[in-house]
Amino acid sequence: MRVLIDTNVILDVLTGREPHCEYSAAFLKLCGMRITGLMTASQTTDIFYLLRREGKDTESAKAIIRKLADNVKIVDVTAFDVENALVSDMPDYEDALLAFCGKRRKADYIVTRNEKDFRQSPVPALSPQAFLARD
Repeated sequence: MRVLIDTNVILDVLTGREPHCEYSAAFLKLCGMRITGLMTASQTTDIFYLLRREGKDTESAKAIIRKLADNVKIVDVTAFDVENALVSDMPDYEDALLAFCGKRRKADYIVTRNEKDFRQSPVPALSPQAFLARD
């Protein structure tokens, strides 16, 4: 099973966001074991920026990205994904871009805390809690 991970789920774990951290961490533990977790290359720059803004030094932020890359597969963002996101009915461009990357990479789900933002996504979205409960 291939699952594209929204940035908010990763940040829940990296920043210890309560009350979300527990389910997001449990989901991420499945990546590389029972499921193939995917994240886009563009998400790595967003995460790096946010970690630096939270006070992490450059080397620590890079180490976190490396550890993520050991557990999830980083996928490219293409011009085709950008074009699809721009003309989609999804109101948030970043979410649309994630959704169309997921579609092209044949993701079964997008795991996000903002399921409502993915109502018009070509890939179904589940919260970490809902994903864990489906087994």
